[in-house]
Amino acid sequence: MMNMPLGLLALSLLFSILLAVHVVRTGREMYWLFIILMFQPLGGVVYAIVHVLPDIFGGSTARKLSQAARESLDPTREYREAKAACEDTPTVRNQSRLAAAAAALGKHDEAEALYAQAAQGIHAEDPALLLGRAKALLELDRPGDALAVLERMGDDPEARSPSTAVALGRAYEGLGRIAEADTAFEWASQRMPGFEGLARYAAFMARNGRRAEARDAVTEMDKRLAKLKGQFQREARHWRDLAARALSEN
Repeated sequence: MMNMPLGLLALSLLFSILLAVHVVRTGREMYWLFIILMFQPLGGVVYAIVHVLPDIFGGSTARKLSQAARESLDPTREYREAKAACEDTPTVRNQSRLAAAAAALGKHDEAEALYAQAAQGIHAEDPALLLGRAKALLELDRPGDALAVLERMGDDPEARSPSTAVALGRAYEGLGRIAEADTAFEWASQRMPGFEGLARYAAFMARNGRRAEARDAVTEMDKRLAKLKGQFQREARHWRDLAARALSEN
């Protein structure tokens, strides 16, 4: 900041002061004052994305930007808040929220146990809980158990969702049921928003001797990536890289 021209320095200070006032008046956590004042102007920009823009514009895009900025600054915040809420009121909703937060941090044992605990009584066949548990079991390399959970979804419409098809594909592949895995992955890749469905299918093809098709899928993802920006591009690149790694390893 010391190398800034005087005019830009003055604007940065004014920007930071205004945001500091916003922190105090809106009752935000006081650590934001430190971030804003010590890391000018980047700290102020992050605060604006997290707290000011969503208040002004609302909408899903602003909320996604806010969430991404929060996670970058404090990746365990959602887990801590969800854990506190669950300990205070252990409802199915709070257990599910904590399970999702645990899974996001790679705590798949904890996530699986929480989903299993939540899926009791009238919630025993809840498709969201079953899918969450199945995904955790897949991450724990337990495809047989994951498939058993997914099969409990029966004819529920959620069982025909692309996310469920991806989970089925992963379970089938883990059990060596390649033809069934191919059907599930292909179906999901044609219907799932974003890059996960296509990336999972490309990785599957790479692992099963279909390198040319996998390369074509990665090329398609590269073309689509060039049209994305910001957080959407970062998320898409994560899935594209998953497919590319499978291609390079097989």
